[in-house]
Amino acid sequence: MKKILFGLTAALLTSAAAANTLIPDVSPSSSGQHVVINITQQRLFLYDNGKLNKIYPVAVGKAMTQTNLGEHKIGAKAYNPVWHIPKSIQKERNDGVKSVPAGPNNPLGPVFVRLGDPKLSLGIHGTNAPASVPGVRSHGCVRMKSPDALEFAKTIATGSPASVIYQMASLNEDANQNLWLAAYRDPYDKKNLDTAALKKSIAAWAKAHGKTIPAARVDAILKGRTGAANCLTCAKGVKLKSPLKSLAWTSGTDAYSKPKVMPKPAPAKDVVLPQGTEIEVDATDDTNKAASEPKQSVRPTPVKPATTPADAPASAPKAASEPATAPASAPVKGAPASSEPADLLF
Repeated sequence: MKKILFGLTAALLTSAAAANTLIPDVSPSSSGQHVVINITQQRLFLYDNGKLNKIYPVAVGKAMTQTNLGEHKIGAKAYNPVWHIPKSIQKERNDGVKSVPAGPNNPLGPVFVRLGDPKLSLGIHGTNAPASVPGVRSHGCVRMKSPDALEFAKTIATGSPASVIYQMASLNEDANQNLWLAAYRDPYDKKNLDTAALKKSIAAWAKAHGKTIPAARVDAILKGRTGAANCLTCAKGVKLKSPLKSLAWTSGTDAYSKPKVMPKPAPAKDVVLPQGTEIEVDATDDTNKAASEPKQSVRPTPVKPATTPADAPASAPKAASEPATAPASAPVKGAPASSEPADLLF
């Protein structure tokens, strides 16, 4: 009963978080699936044929071990992976253990999905420390709560594009035609928020809609960087109403962000590695490691692709066509609740 209540609570919290999450200014592919990860939001956005399908909270690389920005591809999937402990961590542990089998103590969780070139040693995976998600605390990989990681792995197709971006603000129009602004912290100290373009976009939208938006209100939000969605055009207490439309604020206009027209992708077969495949990445949490440990430099253990195991998906199932909803959070059998404190959301 306790496990069921925990799962339901997690689902409700995830649903509430997704309902209040603004979407970034991106141009997802008009055909097929497209993953967008905004580092500053600690969120993964899954698009299907140019439409937002899901929003997941994630933990990303910390400042010293940043998640690689740019354009990537979704690679092979490994269900119930074995974590091969990098030599640097083996030396630190000094207990003779070289690998951790699949199960509740595995920091990769129940699934590992390759992100980008294998040389980057990056992946999107589950965790044995769910309280660490969301956050800015990994060694480069993108960490998800295990139920979300399983759902994501069964939904996303191998070969799908994945964009890792760094946008420090979101500007959205909601279903009630109110304008909402969120500003985020700068974990990688990039100082790349184009406030001039953002304010230009706000002014253009306000003029087109006959609204007056106080400059002091905008400045206060940008200074606070709380990550919360703030309504610029409505009274206090009004709730954000989906669906949301992102403004193309990075170009300083009041136009909406639009999908990038792309040809229909050729059918791609999912690459699913044999169950129990050894994955060698630095997947532990920074709170359990020495502060002086360097960025991961290990490589994944070479393995040959194999046929899909009986209990893993043979191909990505058809994604829902509705706009963003909270991901299902069916409890993962054997996944323990973590007692470690979660990092600040933003």
